[in-house]
Parts: sequence; structure tokens; C-alpha cells
Amino acid sequence: MEPFKSHRGLVVTLDTANVDTDQIIPKQFLKSIHRTGFGEQLFYDWRFLADGTPNPNFPLNQDRFHGASILVTRNNFGCGSSREHAVWAIQQYGFKAVIAPSKEINGTKIPAFADIFRSNSTKNGLLTVELKEAEVEEIFQMVGRYKALEITINLEEQRVTLHLPEEISFHFEIDQAIKDHLIRGLDEISQTLKHQEAIQAFESHHNPQWFVSS
Repeated sequence: MEPFKSHRGLVVTLDTANVDTDQIIPKQFLKSIHRTGFGEQLFYDWRFLADGTPNPNFPLNQDRFHGASILVTRNNFGCGSSREHAVWAIQQYGFKAVIAPSKEINGTKIPAFADIFRSNSTKNGLLTVELKEAEVEEIFQMVGRYKALEITINLEEQRVTLHLPEEISFHFEIDQAIKDHLIRGLDEISQTLKHQEAIQAFESHHNPQWFVSS
């Protein structure tokens, strides 16, 4: 897993809430036994028309967003099924981070990201950034006003900066353990391997029969 400390990239906006994982990577593309090749199918049913040609109205197909590496969207992104392929598709398309807002409706908080999607993102090194609804709305407005708007996400400082004539910055919160793992590029396997010597020492001395039930 690649370390994530700071990333500057072109931003693309997807003005849709409750984007579920079947919209991110449709089910017909889950037959592969490999973990590669999913980027081409990202948002497939939205990116392409019925005849297979690109949908010119979908943001990812517009020239101004070509090469975007930061996706900004609405609340509850990644809801639906728990497929890890959704994260793989986003990363393999070229995105390094997704920004979304939390939202409160009648006293109930709607999360920026679905829990399982956020967990899968952390395990695969995709940064999910939760901002306030007003802050995300401002990003949408600035993207509409300025072409080729770039954003820097500094994980170490927990700051999102919009590179405008007068820069705008937003602070974001993140669990300290997740932040540490992303900065150091440690997935769950890497974290386990940090204790490899202790594991090998245990394996060389323990008796397998200790764990055999009678």
C-alpha cells in the first residue's frame, strides 16, 4: 500500500447523494478473479449510454475533468453492498481521495461515507475526507467557477486547500490510527508483519498439540 502524506490534483465533482456500490462498480463486472481492470468499469452505467458510447453529460467524460485524481461528491457515498471492488475501481481509475459531507436531517446525521465503504477504503489506501456540508458546497461552487481547479489534501496537517487566486482551506478530522496507517502505507498485512520476529519466535517454540481439542 502506498503511503499517503499529501496529494495535489485536479478535482471532479459528482453532484449525487447516496451513491451505492452497484453504481460505483456494477455487478456484471464482479466475475473476475483478479483485483485489476476495474477502473474501466467505474460508474459504467452512468459513464456510457445504452449503445456503449460515452455519456457526454457525465462529469468523468468531460474534457475539463480529464486526469482528475480527487473526487468530491455528496453524503452517504458508498452505501449498499459491501463489495471491496468499489474501492478498487475508484483507485484504478486514478483517484487518490474522495471528499464528501456529512448531513443532518431532522436531528439524524447522514454520514459522508457508508461505514463498510470507509473501512474498505482505509484497508486499500484510499483516503476518505469528511467535511462540513457548507464546505463541500463551496467546493462545488468553486469548481463551477474555475476550470481545472486543483486541491491539495495534506493528511499530516489534516487540511484541504483549494488553489484559487485567494486560497481557501478546510480542516478535517480523522482517526489517529487510520491517519498513521495511511501515512506509513501500512495495510493489515503490513501491520502484522511488523511483529514477524515475535511471530516466528512463537511458532518455533509452541507445540501444535496444545491447540488440539480432546
